[in-house]
Amino acid sequence: MKKSKRPFGKLIMGLMLAFFYLPIIFMIIFSFNESRSLTNFTGFSFRWYEKMWNDSEMMESLYTTIIVAVLATVISTAVGTISAIGLSKSKKIVHDLVLQINDFPIMNPEIVTAIGLMLLFMTLGVERGFMTMLLAHIAFCIPYVILSVMPKIRSLDPNLADAAMDLGATPWQALTKVIVPQIKVGIFSGALIAFTMSFDDFIISYFVTGRGVKNLSIMVYTMSKRINPSINAISTLVVVFITLILIGVNIAPLIREKRHKLKVKKLSGDLKEI
Repeated sequence: MKKSKRPFGKLIMGLMLAFFYLPIIFMIIFSFNESRSLTNFTGFSFRWYEKMWNDSEMMESLYTTIIVAVLATVISTAVGTISAIGLSKSKKIVHDLVLQINDFPIMNPEIVTAIGLMLLFMTLGVERGFMTMLLAHIAFCIPYVILSVMPKIRSLDPNLADAAMDLGATPWQALTKVIVPQIKVGIFSGALIAFTMSFDDFIISYFVTGRGVKNLSIMVYTMSKRINPSINAISTLVVVFITLILIGVNIAPLIREKRHKLKVKKLSGDLKEI
């Protein structure tokens, strides 16, 4: 019975992968189409990449997206990590209450969060633009970082920092040289999620931006109302960029593990010689 189910499971998996990846492959292929057609491939050309590169508005939106995503990731990762470490030392009632509040923005529909942030900036009289977009991205990225870091902190010995300070470490050294290295996997995961959420966001960015400041998702939305194959070109660059990040994320641990094994092997060889 088990063997008869395997081909069906593989077929479903294949259909799911095709559903997810065929549109991306289709988009990449037609980004090199010579004509404006999105259904008929007439010839290979870099025409739309050249047009994209010469389009100052499109390139500015790409730069804005990258800058906002990087800044939001760095700031939200730092704030979220410190908050998670602080929560681990708080009273249970404070710990549980803050975590409940932290989960609310994640469960809340994005459109509600977007309208709330827009009304907040309007009430405070803050002119919407790059800074409001950055603040909004930091705000909705922090809960994801806390959510990623907290499980790693729970797995630590609660007396680890105290033991380090008993051995002569300062509170800062105990944090940076003892606690952070132990939870770096959670920190990295939170940073990756924050970067992805910021880079991909449309709804919140659309409501909190102004003064002609656009990120890539807003630009693609405005361009989708008319046929413009440059969308395929810039989307292909984003896919390549994200793919390179994922390759780096997966290869880096393998390289570190290989180096560690080489060091261990060298050290064992030196000990044998002694």
